[in-house]
Amino acid sequence: MLERVIGSLILGGIVGFERERVQKPAGLRTIMLVTLGSTLVMLLAQRMPLYTVLQVDVVTMDPTRILAALVQGIGFLGAGTIFLQRDRVRGLTTAAAIWTMAVVGAAVGVGDWALAIAGTTGAFFILHLMGALSPRLGGAQPPREKNG
Repeated sequence: MLERVIGSLILGGIVGFERERVQKPAGLRTIMLVTLGSTLVMLLAQRMPLYTVLQVDVVTMDPTRILAALVQGIGFLGAGTIFLQRDRVRGLTTAAAIWTMAVVGAAVGVGDWALAIAGTTGAFFILHLMGALSPRLGGAQPPREKNG
């Protein structure tokens, strides 16, 4: 599990670095968070015990379907944090963090503490440490005032 989480951080970082370098709205932290969140979703779905799929008479309960609905619903919520300000897109990293932490919450909900802690550690690393590194990579520049 840990190698997959670390792998997602590295691979997301490679693409995020390129996006940051050319100053695209979805930069280093955003891409890394989405990659981490996607990894957490898949690991959580794989790690859910088979006995959690319950059949009572004709009603079937499958927690992976709940997980899929959570991912979609939180994506919609996160979209509400994205806005345009002075020709700059703002809120993408916040939206990605909300989405990633929703999956961490789902991991806690099923009792997968190892995955929840790995996801939280990864998200903190991305937001705190990579946030400090981001301006040095050529991204996250303040908006320029237009003359005229």
